[in-house]
Amino acid sequence: MNKSLLALLALMPLAWLVFAALFDPGLLGTNPAEMITRNTGDWALRLLLLALAITPLRRLSGWHVLIDYRRLIGLLGFFYALVHLASYISFDHVFDALAILKDVFKRPFITLGMLSLLLMLPLALTSTNAWVRRLGARRWLRLHRLVYAAGIVAVLHFWWMVKRDISEPLLYAVVLALLLGWRLRERRRRLTLAAGNARAHTDWAGTRARR
Repeated sequence: MNKSLLALLALMPLAWLVFAALFDPGLLGTNPAEMITRNTGDWALRLLLLALAITPLRRLSGWHVLIDYRRLIGLLGFFYALVHLASYISFDHVFDALAILKDVFKRPFITLGMLSLLLMLPLALTSTNAWVRRLGARRWLRLHRLVYAAGIVAVLHFWWMVKRDISEPLLYAVVLALLLGWRLRERRRRLTLAAGNARAHTDWAGTRARR
């Protein structure tokens, strides 16, 4: 799939929200502001989890081309998170900085939402190849492991926000748990393999020395 087409498809939900808000607010239900805020937050979380799923999907399917889309999907998720934040700032508090600050400290789910966005910020800013060269591949990879923390915090943000029906945040939590569990298993497998290779090398070296 062409990246431009992927971006276009990912932005269609936002385009629909803008169209409905401008031409037929009734499509957004009885509380259009809440609908826009919730919907953009949902898409930010979905795209973040999709970006996390790219590596497992590539390894399990053998479709190595998937890796080419991970950066774009992550940036689209960050974009939706920014729109989600802008909706909250404008609709909930009408740009009242003091009220926003009080809300961040008063309501834990707002705190978590802000934290998740802050964790995603350095990832978005350093997503280019130029930053990979500037930081070095190893440091760049270490920095971008923050995406796991961002995913955990984002799911908790959604979970704590929901007051009654937790089925949707539970689904996201299960997906995230599976993705992180797969990564932990792969890391354990690599460590076990490396330890086995090291023992084999030691045994080989010892055999040569005895000769």
